[in-house]
Amino acid sequence: MKSFNDQSLKEQLAEIEAEKRKYSHGGNLRQLADRAGCPSSDIVDFSANINPLGPPAWLQQEVSRALAEVDRYPDPECTELTLAACEKFSVWPTECVAGNGASELISAIARVGGFKRAVIPVPCYVDYERSCKIAGLKTEHIPLDPQKAFSPDFDTLSSFLAASPALVFLAQPNNPTGTAFDPEELKVLARKHPESRFVIDESFADFVPGLQRLAGQRPPNVITVVSMTKFYAIPGLRLGLAFASPDIIMEIKNVLPCWSVNILAQKVGLRCLRDEEYERKTIETTVRLREELAQGILEVPGIRALPSQANFMLCQVQRVGMDASGLIEHLIKNRVAVRHCDNFDGLDSTYFRIAVRTEEENRVLLDGLRSFSGMEVAAPKPRKTPALMIQGTCSNAGKSILAAAFCRIFLQDGFKVAPFKAQNMSLNSFVTDDGLEMGRAQVTQAAACKMSPDVRMNPVLLKPGSDIGSQVIVMGKPVGNMKVQKYVEYKPTAFEAVKDAYDSLSSDADVMVIEGAGSPAEINLKQHDIVNMAMADYAEAKVIITGDIDRGGVFASLAGTMDLLDPKERELVCGFLLNKFRGDASLLTPALDFTLSHTGKPVLGTIPYIANLGLPDEDSVSFKEDLKKSGSDSKRKDCVDVVCIDLPRISNFTDIDSLKGEPDVSLRVVDKPEDLGTPDAIILPGSKSTLTDLAHLRESGLADAVKELRDKAVIVGICGGFQMLGQFISDPDEIESGGSAEGLALLPLQTTLAPEKTLTRTVGMHSQSKLEVVGYEIHHGKTEPLLPTVRAAIVPQGIAGGVPISKVLGFGSESGLIWGTYLHGIFDADEFRRWFVDSLRARKGLPKLGKVQSVFNMEEGLDRLASVVRENVDMNAVYAALGFKV
Repeated sequence: MKSFNDQSLKEQLAEIEAEKRKYSHGGNLRQLADRAGCPSSDIVDFSANINPLGPPAWLQQEVSRALAEVDRYPDPECTELTLAACEKFSVWPTECVAGNGASELISAIARVGGFKRAVIPVPCYVDYERSCKIAGLKTEHIPLDPQKAFSPDFDTLSSFLAASPALVFLAQPNNPTGTAFDPEELKVLARKHPESRFVIDESFADFVPGLQRLAGQRPPNVITVVSMTKFYAIPGLRLGLAFASPDIIMEIKNVLPCWSVNILAQKVGLRCLRDEEYERKTIETTVRLREELAQGILEVPGIRALPSQANFMLCQVQRVGMDASGLIEHLIKNRVAVRHCDNFDGLDSTYFRIAVRTEEENRVLLDGLRSFSGMEVAAPKPRKTPALMIQGTCSNAGKSILAAAFCRIFLQDGFKVAPFKAQNMSLNSFVTDDGLEMGRAQVTQAAACKMSPDVRMNPVLLKPGSDIGSQVIVMGKPVGNMKVQKYVEYKPTAFEAVKDAYDSLSSDADVMVIEGAGSPAEINLKQHDIVNMAMADYAEAKVIITGDIDRGGVFASLAGTMDLLDPKERELVCGFLLNKFRGDASLLTPALDFTLSHTGKPVLGTIPYIANLGLPDEDSVSFKEDLKKSGSDSKRKDCVDVVCIDLPRISNFTDIDSLKGEPDVSLRVVDKPEDLGTPDAIILPGSKSTLTDLAHLRESGLADAVKELRDKAVIVGICGGFQMLGQFISDPDEIESGGSAEGLALLPLQTTLAPEKTLTRTVGMHSQSKLEVVGYEIHHGKTEPLLPTVRAAIVPQGIAGGVPISKVLGFGSESGLIWGTYLHGIFDADEFRRWFVDSLRARKGLPKLGKVQSVFNMEEGLDRLASVVRENVDMNAVYAALGFKV
């Protein structure tokens, strides 16, 4: 056996290495990563010409469905796939064959037809020559003229074919130059030389808008090859198509191995051929990105980009005594890979090829080219503020509360933190000190950060007024009432406001906590999303998806959500949280292991169900469920019975949150007359659509039931409920539905709705108790007394002498049993709330408790919440995901 030092062995090894290099390709990430000294995932790869959009969004779902058939052999004829291809390219089924990538088809084509030689205009794809060499064909090169943009010279090519027939390889467009030729000239040439065969490689033709395809309009001696891996970004699946006359197709099939195309590739390819929207978007995006990239290169001295019609460009280093090697080494050190073209016949070592990538990736390449050329490179975009985003598998999964928990945890750990939710749909709103309206959930989160509520924390608020429309509030001010389609059209404008607000707020924070809405996997909403993954992408946030395990099916929900996300969206997810768990968490281990295996993402924590947290609920569903679950087991036996009337469009339900914490208050939500009973107090809450909800009270019988209790219970109306207490409500400007209606006639008042919206925070005084109340007003129009017998129930603080009617914040009966106010949050004042409950106790014959029994302060609840979440979440993993050292 020869030793390694034997000269002939060294020569053989050198030949093997030279052969490997001659036929090497781009996209070898493992090799590139070794050269760069980094993980392959860190490489920005311009060496392989793959669609910058990435695979279609449906890819994972299609692969998952195809796996159901993986226990069977695939269809050897690829019948469904080829029929779809025939339909797309207008050919007969006998004229099409599928293969395991275009390369396999090219290799097969080189072995059929009995040809002795191949003619290959160069530069070109290196596998043409390699396939011919393996097939035993002699190859002859025709150099393409760089002065003519490397376009094929059909007259020269014709002269090469005059002596004897040959197999001719042409790429349309050419790889690596990206230039296309006139298909009509090729047809003329093919008809002139019927004994030769022309292989037209259309691997990148899909990227060229308006290009005449030869698949369905070819002379009988022309074979076209189509690669589906480049355009649809599925190189790992391998899939190609060839179109030719039936006799040639049969020849190709006879040399292809059986079952060449696996079941996954067949199913995915079928879907690809039918996805016209992906095709349209790809062409539109690629053309724009290529033009922008070419313009950027034009500004770099010493680098030339040749005109291209494809999704890549051939470039050249034009500096005396310098080739592309130095540039390539410079780029790879910066983890950017391009394709050196020194192994393309017809090109020298000054050439390199670049793919068209995403806008951000193209910017990275341009910066690398500029720095190599000695140009000043713009400072890199400042890194976005680290951001954690809490999304959910559904509404009411606990996103708002968990976001508040992380706000408080980060604050406790010494970070300056701010909350954010791009778009909130809620009737539960709040007025800031500067008179702007925002969602209440972000007010709670602001308290967790020990910040004042800021409208930038919730730049878009939707307040539903009907099942199909909402009032749209942007940066705290109404911009109009919109039905769904109109708002969808407005969303791009809204998103600009969202991004501006986020940038402004995050610029002064160490870490952001962002809340999503609903589910990120809602198929009908994703295309115009501004609150879930689109926001996460803009903020470069790490996403935790939470599911409510109390509802059941949480693991299916987590897995299903991940399956429905796009690949780029899945990359943003760092893990999951299970919320509202009751029981022994160790029993979840098998499910946790499966979730990690199925999704590739860990469950970062299991949050136990936290009863009586003392924080505002995120929505009315939570609010009602919480009242049902809490019961009265922990209450005193001598409670007063307080009923809140349920309204279809209830708003600002947090007005009664503070009453839930009183030990001697049994609080109920009632939506049927038979459940009303004989309570000590009835509260008519706010409404987004007062006239509609008033009609509901009448239709349900609740209106009459409440009126029958006018002498037995204290009746309080807040905002919309206050308006209902009066005799008349009119809507001349159609703020809601227009028209007018009679109220409950419990107070001699009339309300006129008007376009102007009152948004203000107010300090007032309750006339009967003389106690201070604090709250905010959010309402349209004004309410005025019809008789002098009505008295002012709530008046502004600090006004001496008589209070003008226009300044009164609420009116009531002389007995004090019936009163209403526009002041939201009136029960939040501890002293007044205790007075109110004690007055109910006195009417019931119970002793007054006298002193404040509960302090309505979220601090204790927030600290308790943070403690529970911290104890049950892998915070080290969360901090690591955010890039903080732990």
